Formats: sequence, C-alpha cells, structure tokens
Amino acid sequence: MNQEGESVVVVMITTPADDASRIAHHLVEERLAACVNIIPDIRSVYRWEGNVEDDRECLLLVKTTKLMYEAVSAGARSVHPYSVPEVIAIPLVDGYDGYLRWVAENVGKVEPVADE
Repeated sequence: MNQEGESVVVVMITTPADDASRIAHHLVEERLAACVNIIPDIRSVYRWEGNVEDDRECLLLVKTTKLMYEAVSAGARSVHPYSVPEVIAIPLVDGYDGYLRWVAENVGKVEPVADE
C-alpha cells in the first residue's frame, strides 16, 4: 500500500499479438496504468461459442491501483478487438514499498504542462 492506503493490483489482459502494444500504450498514456509488461506468445485454450479454441496471444500485466481498476477495464475494452476480453485484477499480498509508491504516483493524475 502507498502512503494514502491505496492498494496496488495487477490486471491481466490477454490479447492478439498485433494489438498488445497499442493497448499497453493506451493504458499508460491515459495514466490508467504505471507500467504494462507484454508477455509474448502465450497459448490460450478456452471454450468460446460452444467450441474449444486454441490460440496464440500475448498477456499484458498491468500495474495500477485498485481505485483505477474500473477505468483500466473500460479503457482496455474500448480499444480491445475481442467482444469479451479477459480483464481481471489480482490483489498484491506484498511488495517493495518504493515500487508500490511509484505505481500509485503514476496513475490517475495529469502531468502539469511546462511553460514554454
């Protein structure tokens, strides 16, 4: 937890490889996430519309706060190609305070514009 008691979560999102970077950039640029790791070439086996599917995808590990989860979910779904994308949050049990503080400080705020 950071100094305000806001908990950090990891959000997992699966996506086609061609969309992974675009979704990750969108989440970080919109300050919905402090960091997104793109894990390439995972294999997903799942049931969809009565069939068992077997696809290659990427896994996004999104570092954000619990408070920002709904915004992350909405932001990811707004640019995701799937009609029902996997967007799930996992609470952290513990972590390095400096990193957790950095995550909390880098989501949900607008950067001040420097005077030119």
